[in-house]
Amino acid sequence: MKKLISFFLLFLSSVSLSQIKLETKNNDLKLEALPYYSYGKGLGITSPDSLFQLNIRFRMQNRVTYFENEGEDAAYSGEIRRLRLRFDGYVGNPHFLYVIQLSFAPGDVGEIQDGENINIIRDAAVFYRPNKHWSFLFGQTKLPGNRQRINSSGALQLTDRSINNARFTIDRDFGFQAYYLNENKDKFSYNVKTAVSTGEGRNFTKSSDDGVALTGKLELMPFGSFKNDGTNFEGDLGREKSPKLLLSGAFHQNNLAKRAQGQLGNDLFEQKTMKSVLLDAMLKYNGWSLMSSYMSRSAKDPIAFNPEDITEFNYVPVGSGMDYQLSYVFPTNYEIIGRFSTQKMHEDIQALTPDSKQYSLGVTKYLWEHAFKLQGEVTLSDLDYFDGSNKQNWYVRLQLEIGI
Repeated sequence: MKKLISFFLLFLSSVSLSQIKLETKNNDLKLEALPYYSYGKGLGITSPDSLFQLNIRFRMQNRVTYFENEGEDAAYSGEIRRLRLRFDGYVGNPHFLYVIQLSFAPGDVGEIQDGENINIIRDAAVFYRPNKHWSFLFGQTKLPGNRQRINSSGALQLTDRSINNARFTIDRDFGFQAYYLNENKDKFSYNVKTAVSTGEGRNFTKSSDDGVALTGKLELMPFGSFKNDGTNFEGDLGREKSPKLLLSGAFHQNNLAKRAQGQLGNDLFEQKTMKSVLLDAMLKYNGWSLMSSYMSRSAKDPIAFNPEDITEFNYVPVGSGMDYQLSYVFPTNYEIIGRFSTQKMHEDIQALTPDSKQYSLGVTKYLWEHAFKLQGEVTLSDLDYFDGSNKQNWYVRLQLEIGI
């Protein structure tokens, strides 16, 4: 780890700022590690000498949901699902940028527990961008993982991510990231993204260890880049005039992880090394959007036993899943969306958690693209248990999203 940090610092010091020219009038941080995709510019402040820039943005999601879970009484909930505040800009030199994102909704922050931190801080990172191709990051933000996780929750077509994203994704972490971006409008493009991080997730301040997480990702765009950074939001709101395709693959190894899902989940009784494979495909053309993804996690001996009480245990959710999502945006800015997900758990833990299928159908009205929209969704979850039993749960949800 010390060698990697030393190499990173040496590389930065070897680059001469005096030889680099970068326009500041459109200095948006177009990196996947950022908190969310934004169509607007927010509220911006730039000092008269152009040595300081601050941009402020917010967004919120208000929703009401009706649930019917098999074997339980029907119920409903009303909540502020997300309430985010974001700051970004640069200090002293437009090559050195920062981003901060804070969350305030109860569902975002999580329950307060003894010995746990309050998870208000979602992103806090400094970027060094010497030119349009290279970007380097130090701090806490999203890892370069699967497409749906990287996309903001505010840039989704349905009201939530898939069951596979919830189970197998990699999430925010603290560490170093390096990107090489080579995107062209009408010809073959590619991006290479890497990260070295702690592996314990955001705001982790418990005991340290010698395990690190390593992430690598390759993105290919055979027909060129998408309109308006269209890889960073779901649905073809830009109505691509020619087909645009994204193919990507990521590999993540979290060495000696302390939490059940690496960066997420409860603490494990034993540290486990986990490996994740994340594959994505996205196709957009003339209002149509097709997305598919494969996600998996593996770990040797995924069940962890309490050394002080062998009858007590927890486990790493190992297995794999597929997502398929199809949508069409009408010229009136109404959209229909369908998604089907399958999830297969590894045989080592099949007795502990069910296999799943999920069916979702949604309708969205875009009032101001993803920044202001009204969403309706119906979702059915089909659970198959190890003993041969089956359970079906479903919900209906209405959600309003607004932001700048």
